[in-house]
Amino acid sequence: MPLTTTEYVDGGDLASYTDSLIATKDSRIADFDTLSFQEKAGARFRRGQIRYVGSGATGNHEGDSRILPSGGFTFSNMLLPPGAEGPAHTHHDVEEAFFVLEGQVKVGIHRGPDEAEYRTLGYRDMIVVPAGVTRSLKNEGDTDALFCVVIGTQKPQVPSYPEYSPMHGVTRD
Repeated sequence: MPLTTTEYVDGGDLASYTDSLIATKDSRIADFDTLSFQEKAGARFRRGQIRYVGSGATGNHEGDSRILPSGGFTFSNMLLPPGAEGPAHTHHDVEEAFFVLEGQVKVGIHRGPDEAEYRTLGYRDMIVVPAGVTRSLKNEGDTDALFCVVIGTQKPQVPSYPEYSPMHGVTRD
C-alpha cells in the first residue's frame, strides 16, 4: 500500500506524519539474504540490498516495517563487495536506474550471448536501463561499491535471466 495523505489532509499530527515519510541511513540494514539464492551460481553473486522504498522484484519484504511503502517506484541501495556481480538479467516491464555513491561499478548492456558493451561508472555517475534491455553489474575494485537502484514501478515483475547468464535456471528454492 502506498503512502497516503489522509493524516495530512485530515489535520492529524503533522510531526508524526512527517516522521512516517522518512527512512534514515541508521535504520537501514544490508540484507545479504534476499539475493542469496543467486549464490548457487557462485559466491561472486553475494551482494546486499538496502531497502528504502518498496522492495524490488526478487523478494517478498512486506513484513519489513522499515520500508517506506511504494506508490510508483522502488528505491534501494545495493552493496557490492569487491569482485561481486549482479548477473545479466532483464526487467521486461520497467526501466531501472543506477546511481553510484561509492566505488566503481562496471555495467554491461547485453544483446545476446556474444554482444555486450561495458562501461565503468564512478562517484555520481548514472545509467538508466530501459525495459527489455539486458544488463549486468560488477565491482572490479578493491573496495565496496554502493549505488542507488530505482525501479519505475511499485512492484516489478520477477526478471528473466537469458541462457548465457550464470543465473539461468537458478531458482529461489
